[in-house]
Amino acid sequence: MFMLPAVALAVFAGAGSASAAAFNHPEYAPVSGMTARELAMYERSIKVVGAQPRPVPITDTSFKLVYDKAHPFVKQRTGDQRGPCPGLNTLANHGYLPHTGIATPAQIINATIDGFNMDYELAAIVTYGAFLVNGNHLTNLMSIGGISGLTGPPPKPPALAGGLNVHGTFEGDASLTRSDDFLGNNHDLNMTLFNQLIDTMDTFGAGNYNLTAAAEFRWIRIQDSIARNPTFDFGNPRFATAYAESSFPLAFFSNLSEPDVALGTSVANIRSFFLEHKYPENFHRRGTPFDAGGDIISDLQNAHPIAPGRNDGVSANSYAAVDFLEGETSFGCAIYHKFVNKTVALYPKPKGALLKALNGNLDNFFESSGGIGGGCTQLFPYN
Repeated sequence: MFMLPAVALAVFAGAGSASAAAFNHPEYAPVSGMTARELAMYERSIKVVGAQPRPVPITDTSFKLVYDKAHPFVKQRTGDQRGPCPGLNTLANHGYLPHTGIATPAQIINATIDGFNMDYELAAIVTYGAFLVNGNHLTNLMSIGGISGLTGPPPKPPALAGGLNVHGTFEGDASLTRSDDFLGNNHDLNMTLFNQLIDTMDTFGAGNYNLTAAAEFRWIRIQDSIARNPTFDFGNPRFATAYAESSFPLAFFSNLSEPDVALGTSVANIRSFFLEHKYPENFHRRGTPFDAGGDIISDLQNAHPIAPGRNDGVSANSYAAVDFLEGETSFGCAIYHKFVNKTVALYPKPKGALLKALNGNLDNFFESSGGIGGGCTQLFPYN
């Protein structure tokens, strides 16, 4: 049976490898394809901020009320970006992130710690991995949903500045409550899937999202994608991130100082986060930072073992195993190198301020690699 370390499994929850399908959107990207003159004109047309250092870690990681007077619930407004992650959507609706849904990497890292008590290194590796392939490196801004002019002028293909909705980058197949991109809308809540989740909680969790219900629904979603999506990809890194996605409601949505996976998260809390993008009343974040260690993710995987793999791109039910490591020596390094290589594919020949920004964010990504176990050799693709 193929097993990944829990810390490697947790990175990029909801993510998939950047796929060719992501490059077919004419509204996305390149500064990479511009001539030197065009690039200089583009850079002069926007406020170039570039990569910024990683934020200083927040020292207060105690159990505390987070639905407080300073963070009231404000519904999404027209033009605000919301995407595939109910946690980030909730943080934006409560002001831990800008209500527009447009944020810097530092704002996202701080918000996930302030609002949910995610471990600093885990928050950093998830954020910089997503930003490398979905953010605007010149303005240092990223949408937590779809493409937005608020992140700056959109470049053209092959680069991406399309936000977290872009399929195969942050968002991936077999999501809990979003359709596979091949099957429809990949970023908005699918009520059919949500109702299936609730039914699974009733059957296996006594009405709660506990470890048993989470494991069963993860397996249901994998089997559904194999059966209906000929392009289903469950390789590097989606094999890892799908289990992390299933663990996060257990780790972050329970309103307990120390979440109890046997008891789980109540249906009321699940409905609040997934349907309203809202903290339940009197909601407290967990009392210790969650770094994806422990047994939650391995227990989810052990319930229904399956090897990393994918369908053949032509036919459903054609699932075959693939090599997750792809020549690397560890699971965390395989994920690190995958995202670096995808960044180079998106930005093959950057120059000027873009090159400086990319190198800075690649450094930030590597410095955060302790969030997936560390021990990797840093790559310098543009040297």
